[in-house]
This record gives sequence, C-alpha cells and structure tokens, in this order.
Amino acid sequence: MNAEILGENNLVVNRFFALDGRAYEAGALDVRTKELLGLVASLVLRCDDCVTYHLVRCAEEGVTRPEIFEALSVGLIVGGSIVIPHMRRAVDRWSELEQRA
Repeated sequence: MNAEILGENNLVVNRFFALDGRAYEAGALDVRTKELLGLVASLVLRCDDCVTYHLVRCAEEGVTRPEIFEALSVGLIVGGSIVIPHMRRAVDRWSELEQRA
C-alpha cells in the first residue's frame, strides 16, 4: 500500500514517510539500536503491525534473541502488563523469523 499512498503525491504524507525512513538511518546511534528502539516504542504503543515490522528489520540487522528479549523487557516495564499479549505475539513472530533464517 505504501506505493499507492505515496503515488498520490500528497506533500504532508510524502514528507512524513521520508522523515520516518530517515529516522532509522545510521547516525549517532547505529541502525540496530534504532530498530530496537522502534520495537520498544511499538510494543508500548501496542501496534502489532509495527512490532512485526521492527522485528523483521531487527532480524535483517542481525539482532540476537537475547537482545530482542532485553528490548521486550524494557517495553514491558514501560508499558506494563497490558503489553503482555503483544509481547506474546512478538515472541511468536521472532521464533518464526528465526526458523526462516
């Protein structure tokens, strides 16, 4: 859907998408760290689609299972018990990604 959305050439939408992409580029923080931050934020916001996206990106960046669980633990502490169902789905998705590798 991104291509269709961006194809509308809406200035605000296109700029937001560009900003989102730039935010995850290497800078003072490396890409792996930024993807882990995105994972934590997505878990706290309880966005399963976003969690999945960041898990895929983490896998692509070579993040390890222990690193994923440390990030998920931060999300759990910040978000509280309401994130547990999302954490369960995240672990299930991570296991699927590990099996594909």
